[in-house]
Amino acid sequence: MTLDALFARMASGAMYDDLSPELIEARAAAVRASDDYNASYGRPPAEREALLHALVGSAGEGASFEPTFRCEFGRNIHLGDRFYGNFDCVMLDGAPITTGDDVLLGPKVGLYTADHALDPVERREGACRARTITLGDSVWVGGGVTILGGVTIGDGAVIAAGSIVTKDVPARTIVAGTPARILRRITDADRSGYRPTH
Repeated sequence: MTLDALFARMASGAMYDDLSPELIEARAAAVRASDDYNASYGRPPAEREALLHALVGSAGEGASFEPTFRCEFGRNIHLGDRFYGNFDCVMLDGAPITTGDDVLLGPKVGLYTADHALDPVERREGACRARTITLGDSVWVGGGVTILGGVTIGDGAVIAAGSIVTKDVPARTIVAGTPARILRRITDADRSGYRPTH
């Protein structure tokens, strides 16, 4: 099976062989490309941007990660404009991971689309299933958050630090906990009056 056919199968949510030689090589290539990107820290922005574009499926204007960013394949990651990933972000992109514009990820955030088979024999043989993760515009994900496959997070939502997100999050809500649950909606009363000084 070609790599493109494997990725199409994975994106469909069907079981796939995580131990196929094509996927093993694609993972190794992603590690090498992420090493190059991480090593570029401090170089001119255009140079870092070019390395990020070589690693991920697409990245909007101003998208960036602090070191150390890791991903499984890279090609299934699609980042919006002004995306920011803080230190030690991990994206396992067996299925697509898509973010809107102005998304902020805190340090040590993990987005994990893939799930190994529950049956131990199938798991040993490499059986996996992946489900997409989608983050809307202006989402803020706090430090140490884990987001599992199949989750969509609505525009403007806030995920509190340390949460594990297993279900969809409505727009303009704050969620927290393990598993994450809705605490409340974000309203105009949450405005602090801040004005930029630059």
